[in-house]
Amino acid sequence: MRRDATPAEAKLWQALRGGQLEGYKFKRQVPLDGYILDFVCFEARLIIEIDGSQHAENVRDLVRDRHFAALGFRTLRFWNDEVLKRCDDVCRMVLMELMNTGEG
Repeated sequence: MRRDATPAEAKLWQALRGGQLEGYKFKRQVPLDGYILDFVCFEARLIIEIDGSQHAENVRDLVRDRHFAALGFRTLRFWNDEVLKRCDDVCRMVLMELMNTGEG
């Protein structure tokens, strides 16, 4: 079930959708193993989570990240404010991580 995107998620989605980031294809709000992933690039096995303050030092996030790491995914987490104020920098960090996969 999809939930309404936060302003930060909507902003980042505009940069990621349609293969705009060097051709990498992302999906948003993907249900997987009982979780909803904000964004995922299955080809690169990369999950991107955009977090609000409720995620600060959240143990459930650590458990979730470990779960997906065991399945071969890497997770990048960014704060809402970081995406809203420095979306270009966030996209550069995502692209660097994607390029480190050897895919694309």
